[in-house]
Amino acid sequence: MSAVNETKFNPAVFFLTGIPGKEDVHLWISIPFCLVYVTSIVGNSLILFAIKTDPSLHEPMYILLSMLAVTDLGLSITTIPTILGIYLFNSREISHNACFTQMFFIHFLAKIESAMLLMMAFDRFIAICNPLRYASILTLPRLAKMGSVFVLRGVAIELPFPLLLKRFQYCRANVLSHSYCLHQDIMKLACADITVNNIYGLFVTVITLWLDSMLIFLSYVMILKAVLGIASHIECLRALNTCVSHLCAVLVFYMPGFSLTVIHRFWKSSSPLLQILLGYIYLLGPPLINPVVYSVKSKHLRARIIRVFCQM
Repeated sequence: MSAVNETKFNPAVFFLTGIPGKEDVHLWISIPFCLVYVTSIVGNSLILFAIKTDPSLHEPMYILLSMLAVTDLGLSITTIPTILGIYLFNSREISHNACFTQMFFIHFLAKIESAMLLMMAFDRFIAICNPLRYASILTLPRLAKMGSVFVLRGVAIELPFPLLLKRFQYCRANVLSHSYCLHQDIMKLACADITVNNIYGLFVTVITLWLDSMLIFLSYVMILKAVLGIASHIECLRALNTCVSHLCAVLVFYMPGFSLTVIHRFWKSSSPLLQILLGYIYLLGPPLINPVVYSVKSKHLRARIIRVFCQM
């Protein structure tokens, strides 16, 4: 009995969770996850290859799309080991250090995804509201500097999370509620006061995800104002059509992310299944949906991808 308890409450590991009550069909559940991962990795890789090999796509909009694709690839690769490990091999244990590392990259890449969506909103704003200065404002060196600033921001604000968690003792069941490691999930298992973690986590969410989303919203208010001033109805629709792909990417990323944050912090009595599904949509949705949406809406990118397939 003591050996069982020692394994169950081993302070050196956390235990990840699949879908509770569905352990007997985990192998079948792994099939759609495998399809999602293959589609995400192939789709984003194709976008990167198409943009890299076609000089006509070396424009700000497509450079930003390639940066978004790299981020989506990172999110997919970061979550693959633990999610498929649970559903394919029932491998639920993860060491503290491995969990903290995965947590850092998940949160870091989520902040980078948010930053890329903000940069793409700025791109659409300049293209529609100030098209004559588009080429002079959004130069490739300037985009590189902006991207570097957001990467540094992500590292600076996310690095304290694993450091804050490493100082805790974990003396409870150590069972996480997801198939991967999140800060708000891990800190609830600590046998200590987590006020600092709560405050800092909320602070980081406000100055990154909430701030980015508000700036994106503001950019679209100004875009809408400029578009409504266009006399031609056809030109108005054409301008708005260039924003459809980006709006889809924004909704797919922010809606489940905000919902998950609110549930973890303020609605702790919610259904565990709801949290699990929102978590999967939050992490797996953007890498899956973004390549599809942008390939469908951008005829130049779509044509290049078709040529890549024809040459294979």
